[in-house]
Amino acid sequence: MTEPRPTGKGPKARSASTPPSGAEYAGAGLQLAITLVAFMFLGIWLDKHFGSSPWFVLICVFVGAAAGFYSIYRRLMAATKRDANAAGPR
Repeated sequence: MTEPRPTGKGPKARSASTPPSGAEYAGAGLQLAITLVAFMFLGIWLDKHFGSSPWFVLICVFVGAAAGFYSIYRRLMAATKRDANAAGPR
């Protein structure tokens, strides 16, 4: 088990019995949106650079969406594993 964190030294660790806060879900959604927008701007820049509109935008948007969803999947699987380990064997 982990030691409890001293007060005033960062965010508290969530226990297994506590449901995830809205901030965790908002953070995952924000991460997806930022990833998607960043890849979109990369595609726009590549299209301007190579004169191949709209192909790089389309490719980068799909790659950005896939990367964002994969990141959310990893985050959710890590949270599920953490909660299962904290609950202990049944």
